[in-house]
Amino acid sequence: MLKRSLIAGIALTLLSGSAFAATEITWWHAMGGELGKKLDEIVAGYNASQSDYHVTAVYKGSYAETMTAAIAAFRAKQQPDIVQVFEVGTGTMMAAKGAVYPVYQLMQDTGTAFDPKAYLSAVVGYYTDADGNMLSMPFNSSTPILYYNKDVFQKAGLDPEQPPKTWQDVEADAKKIVGSGAAKCGFTTGWISWVQLENLSAWHNKPIGTKQNGIGGLDAELTFNGELQVRHWTNLKKWQDEGLFQYGGPAGGNDAPPKFYSQECAIYMNSSAARAAVIGNAKDFHVGFGMLPYYADVAGAPQNSIIGGATLWVLKGHAEAEYKGVASFFSYLSSPAVQADWHQFSGYLPITEAAYKLGQDQGYYAKNPGSDVAIKQITLNPPTENSKGLRFGNYVQIRDVIDEEFQNLLAGKKSPKDALDAVVVRGNKLIADFRAANR
Repeated sequence: MLKRSLIAGIALTLLSGSAFAATEITWWHAMGGELGKKLDEIVAGYNASQSDYHVTAVYKGSYAETMTAAIAAFRAKQQPDIVQVFEVGTGTMMAAKGAVYPVYQLMQDTGTAFDPKAYLSAVVGYYTDADGNMLSMPFNSSTPILYYNKDVFQKAGLDPEQPPKTWQDVEADAKKIVGSGAAKCGFTTGWISWVQLENLSAWHNKPIGTKQNGIGGLDAELTFNGELQVRHWTNLKKWQDEGLFQYGGPAGGNDAPPKFYSQECAIYMNSSAARAAVIGNAKDFHVGFGMLPYYADVAGAPQNSIIGGATLWVLKGHAEAEYKGVASFFSYLSSPAVQADWHQFSGYLPITEAAYKLGQDQGYYAKNPGSDVAIKQITLNPPTENSKGLRFGNYVQIRDVIDEEFQNLLAGKKSPKDALDAVVVRGNKLIADFRAANR
């Protein structure tokens, strides 16, 4: 009798275990190194917080590799529940007909509490459709800011507590820095495309393209070759020739960080998410932080900067239980405590107003001067059609074109106007190709 009861008890336990096994959720991402470790920590925290769902995070390589892998997996019907996609992949994801489960629809269908107004408007705006519906869940959003070497500023006779505010200030400060011998170069930059063209335009409330910078439809075209953009690229070429500016290289500009860390260049413009790396590498000098420079004579400037980074897209083809788990996980990711911790660790923006307020209440920004520059910059003014973001097909390839034409400019092969005209012509051809492939 005892033996029979014991067997029955074991069977009941096994049955209960299988009946209440956690629903598995798979998340493919592109976060390596320390960011990847932190991401794993966040996932472990969620898994420990409840027993209904279990999220498995899988590193798939670079942003481009992760998006390509997810698209291939969808075609093979082996797609993950969630995939992390960089901001310039938004147009591609939207055009993937039948592949994407929009976040606003997911939250509605699963009955999960969700308020888009809780998120920073400049962050959400990039990932909404023309009707204002959120298509993907913001996770790691950044915006470019200005870093500067306070020690070099002091050696050059400049105020170390005063970052340059305008491009006129940058030029004047760079001349003093180089002229005094305090540093060999005034400034460098990462991401010519993102910082010195896309954000330059938004920061001055100038369009990047037609139809709300592509958000209004696939038939949008680039307008990068306006008066402001030509003026700025003319200056960058002039400043390079005068020894005030040094090019940091194509794509992300991998040559730019060492120029700043070695104190060769006194000013460095790059992602707010580079903050930890900048502080970690600036062992021999004090770092200051400022907003991006603007041209003081341009009406409407400064407006607000636009974001980089990535969001989380939900893919179709999974069971209802998995989608409930995804919605639950997204709610956890968006919680003030998780977002504030991720933001403070990484330098990425807090995606919600509540996470920002929590950081203020914790005294984080008071203890870490300059850590809120990116937030103040991106929320400086409500986003306009010119500063909401951009959405064009084949934009990854368009950024390559921008780099190629900028190099032609610096090499003296093309004038600033000719280089930017070429960006527009070549870029619009890529957009047309994308449109034809996604009719």
